[in-house]
Amino acid sequence: MDVITELTHVAPYAIGLSLPVALTGAGLLYALRHRSLATTLTVLVLTPLLATLAGVLGVTGFMFGPQLTTAVVICTAVAVVTVPVAVLLGRSIARRSVWEREARARERAAEESRRELVAWISHDLRTPLAGIRAMAEALADGVVDEPAEVCDYATRIRGETERLSGMVEDLFELSRITAGAVRLDLSAVPLQDVVSEAVAAENPLARRRGIRLRTDTDAWPVVAGSDPELARVVRNLLSNAIRHTPPGGSVVLTAGSDGAQALFRVDDACGGIAPEDLTRVFDVAFRGSQARRDEAGAGLGLAIARGLVQAHQGTITARNHGPGCRFEVRLPLAPADRGGLA
Repeated sequence: MDVITELTHVAPYAIGLSLPVALTGAGLLYALRHRSLATTLTVLVLTPLLATLAGVLGVTGFMFGPQLTTAVVICTAVAVVTVPVAVLLGRSIARRSVWEREARARERAAEESRRELVAWISHDLRTPLAGIRAMAEALADGVVDEPAEVCDYATRIRGETERLSGMVEDLFELSRITAGAVRLDLSAVPLQDVVSEAVAAENPLARRRGIRLRTDTDAWPVVAGSDPELARVVRNLLSNAIRHTPPGGSVVLTAGSDGAQALFRVDDACGGIAPEDLTRVFDVAFRGSQARRDEAGAGLGLAIARGLVQAHQGTITARNHGPGCRFEVRLPLAPADRGGLA
């Protein structure tokens, strides 16, 4: 009964002073709901400590005696321990939350890219397949029987078949890149040799479209890379530049070095890329505006180029430059060439 009487006597004082502190802490938590998680946890830790201290003050009648001194020391010690822990825990949880949000955003972007890829590839595969089927049926039914026409149909079927083969090859290469299965046999590769072979391979297409290919470099660097993969990168960039440059335009290739890195640039005359598309030009199956979508290809060339450049520990960027846009590749220099520069 004495204990109950004592509790009945001190409870109103404890509640009367601790409740306003608790309500103030709740208000602060609501006001700080958009602030950092570390700040929120700090307020959450301090609120019950201050409410407890206020209740003790109310019970003791603000008489500084041994009991009050002990309570203040205990609350201070607890605050010294728990506040830093709350800050560290808040920062850790915040970092994890940010990482989880970024991971979910990457997953959504990857899923969207996969859906776009499936939709566009399905369309791009149906078009040549429909043409091959129609021409094959015409040949089988005898609708076309003149030797010249038969030869023309056979040539067109072969062209569509090569187009399909290129799409399948791009898909296979992209699957290797996304699966991390690209294995590079690194060696010292003269960039001039790679560029010369790519220009020779793409020059017939450029001539048919009335586009001039030229190189504007005196000193070609030697890079540390794999010849077949680097050739694929250069050909993809050249093919993309030729495809989007209007007749009468030029595609210029330049190279150089910057410290321990080699530079390789492809400048075209495509008229520029919309600012909102510049950050997405290397995404899988992205082809930008309607004008760019109407071009041949499945939108995989730049994605493959980026994957292969990254496999070489390099970087690739795109930006508007002059009458078109510039794709710049940075690759590590070969050790011998790096030493020569030093």
